[in-house]
Amino acid sequence: MVIKRTFILVLVLLSAISLQCEVRSPRVLNGIDVLREQNFELLAGKRVGLITNHTGVALDGTTTKDLLFGSKVCELVALFSPEHGIAGALDAEVNSSKDSSTGIPIHSLYGKTKRPTPEMLQDIDVLVFDIQDIGARFYTYATTMAYCMEEAAKAHIPFIVLDRPNPLGGTSVEGPMLDQDKSSFVGYMPLPVRHGMTVGELARYFNDENKIGARLRVIEMKGWQRSFYFWDTGQLWINPSPNMRNILAAILYPGICLLERTNVSVGRGTDRPFEIIGAPWIEPRHLAAYLNRAEIGGIRIVPTFFVPESSVHGGIRCGGVNLLLTEPEKLNSVLLGLTLVSALRDLYPDNFEMDGVMDLLGNAGAMKRLKAGESPEAIFQNDDRDFRNFLSKRRASLIYDIARVRKEGEQP
Repeated sequence: MVIKRTFILVLVLLSAISLQCEVRSPRVLNGIDVLREQNFELLAGKRVGLITNHTGVALDGTTTKDLLFGSKVCELVALFSPEHGIAGALDAEVNSSKDSSTGIPIHSLYGKTKRPTPEMLQDIDVLVFDIQDIGARFYTYATTMAYCMEEAAKAHIPFIVLDRPNPLGGTSVEGPMLDQDKSSFVGYMPLPVRHGMTVGELARYFNDENKIGARLRVIEMKGWQRSFYFWDTGQLWINPSPNMRNILAAILYPGICLLERTNVSVGRGTDRPFEIIGAPWIEPRHLAAYLNRAEIGGIRIVPTFFVPESSVHGGIRCGGVNLLLTEPEKLNSVLLGLTLVSALRDLYPDNFEMDGVMDLLGNAGAMKRLKAGESPEAIFQNDDRDFRNFLSKRRASLIYDIARVRKEGEQP
């Protein structure tokens, strides 16, 4: 009898703990979940063009594509896919095609064109955007959104963004700014490397600051706070692109990607992209010791060897380092990237092809100072007028926790 009572007590305690965890666990609703709660009334009677990929899903796992197609409230007439295709699996240009389950045409925006043509927009009443972003300036989904907003404005088609969390949170903003004359597909307009905005907030910022003139509507999330990293949302992680395989890689990405167009591997072709870097001419222990002496918060550096199967130095044994996040919220990812660049500059001046850093750094002043041998801390902490202006202008586009941000100020 004692054993039976003890067993029942244990079950009750476990149930209470489970219920407490469920209550405490945040549950952020994405824009598509909010639109679904409203029975898609905003799209009633409309012919819809949907810009999406495999990350466009509701909390129950149903794709936005299937929800709109089966809603009977609107008519889904066209799909538009970004870089990596609608399934998010390709690392090359993507051809237009048809969706296998619905027969709806899929217009590729990463092939012959990177923006919808007038022909693609025929017979469309409204464009809807639902793609998970990463929170770094050079991640191309935000540029695709901006290009679509521009074409929608020209065609007088309303544009709706179904908002999603910034996986890196919405408080930390890390420069440097993109120079005005360096705009490209990996940098739509002047932004810091880590912008701290959701796609909905970015859309508002692009529309206002670049004077796009789109008839923009953002379907806001419910329950998201600026302090939330992705693990705080209660949502399932979906790899947004083939080499973005976990949230830790995403946190490292704004800094590590600065090396993407140099002669250093950033881990592509391995099982740890953006978590390891290396090259055949790097001595792992020397580089690890240099980086650990820099005492960058939130991270430890471990020397390693690896062989990428593809991409930079594919099939060649590389010496390098494994980047281990210990306290992700304390990591300044861009400072890490600048420190890596300065380490390679100092340790391997005859091997490291530094000029490629400029492609994604996008700031001529910061690049000049890096080449001159200045410390990454001095470059990062530079009181840049354009950066301060961005922080000021950004506030008008913020949707979530605006009062707190204005009261406390953003963390630069």
